[in-house]
Amino acid sequence: MIKKTLAEIEKMAFGKKLDSKYKDLIIEGVSIDTRTIQSGNLYIPIVGETFNGHEFVETAIDNGASAVLWGMNESNPPKGIPVIYVEDTLVALQNLAKNYRDELSIKVVGITGSNGKTTTKDMVTAVLSTVFRVHKTEGNLNNHIGLPLTILRLNEDTEVAVLEMGMSAFGEIEFLTKLARPDIAIITNIGESHMQDLGSRDGIAKAKLEIVDGLAQSGILIYDGDEPLLLDKVKKLNISSLTFGSTGKNDLFPTDVKLESNGTYFSINKNNGEEFYIPVLGKHNVNNATAAIAVGLHFNLSWNEIKAGLKNSKITNMRLELIEGKNGLKLINDAYNASPTSMKAAISLIQDLKGFNRKIVILADMLELGENEIKYHEEMGHLLDPTKIDYVFTFGKLGEYISKRAVERFPTGRVKAYLNKEELIAELGKVVNKDDVVLLKGSRGMKLEEVVAAFKK
Repeated sequence: MIKKTLAEIEKMAFGKKLDSKYKDLIIEGVSIDTRTIQSGNLYIPIVGETFNGHEFVETAIDNGASAVLWGMNESNPPKGIPVIYVEDTLVALQNLAKNYRDELSIKVVGITGSNGKTTTKDMVTAVLSTVFRVHKTEGNLNNHIGLPLTILRLNEDTEVAVLEMGMSAFGEIEFLTKLARPDIAIITNIGESHMQDLGSRDGIAKAKLEIVDGLAQSGILIYDGDEPLLLDKVKKLNISSLTFGSTGKNDLFPTDVKLESNGTYFSINKNNGEEFYIPVLGKHNVNNATAAIAVGLHFNLSWNEIKAGLKNSKITNMRLELIEGKNGLKLINDAYNASPTSMKAAISLIQDLKGFNRKIVILADMLELGENEIKYHEEMGHLLDPTKIDYVFTFGKLGEYISKRAVERFPTGRVKAYLNKEELIAELGKVVNKDDVVLLKGSRGMKLEEVVAAFKK
């Protein structure tokens, strides 16, 4: 993490008015949250729509903060500890991160996309960690606040930073990529998330492609070559690129995929049929792994190093996470988020999955889809195959549109819609038996992890 004198911090954050007696004091790390602050941190109070971090400065000091940034327009600055005054604390955080990143001799892998960016981040990190000292974005620190915090957590001896970049509007990825300056940029895919803000899939593609705005001159874009919206636009750019995907028209593509209860096995077109293993379910995750392979090859890793990295990948929770349930039940928790693209992939996964007594899906609302949200939910209902799935449970008002279409195809009593989660849990408890598998998929706001908790071993 960043370790600097306050004189250096003042300069990097474009601050002023630091008392000269504190100029040689060293801070180690920054925090915007008094609950997680560590001794010696610099506290940066962020101002939001419903909160003002300046109000918690005393708590920050009590919890170990050694110094604070302070907005020029805020009254009653703290006494007795070092204070650096700035025009805007958020902008100061971003300036501090930008200048720190510019000092570091690191390679940066930037990752964006509608779906799969966190899993791809985890896999890229696992592959590169077989050779390099790697730091990745933790949790959901992938926006205009989270990315600067991630950069400031990099140690000076870090060799590669794997940075996730999220967005909901035009210009956000452009800001993040110019801050991070990636050497490799990855676009996992183009889905339908944030349609209400970006208007169309074409708009989403344009927004994701902003990642090349900060790409190093010698950098490379690795992207989903099965997506025509990306292909057409990348052809017009004067950059190096490499494609991955499920079809043979890509530079890297799978030649064989086997889904097992413990993970996924696959081969690709470049390694003489040798088999890779990833400890996560789903054919779509083979695409994520193929993107990670592309990064490994770009860093000149051997096939054995790449294979070892993928095998030991640690995937962030609630992304097709296989969980032991009570009485021999298996749960597939894919409830971190949902879009039509990722829900289709989850449905395809469970329909293809072998080795279980019965298969049950719990599908909840997909949020932020704009004016076509009903149509997208109805499409999910049409995808459900009664010869491959035994029960369909839906949760939420939009989920009802899934059930309305599914009930047209399933036997009576096999499709159930709920607006009350406790009622869903109670009914599911009456249905599930030993050796059954339950898939849970929905947007984060639907909190399906509460259902997981009720049946977790």
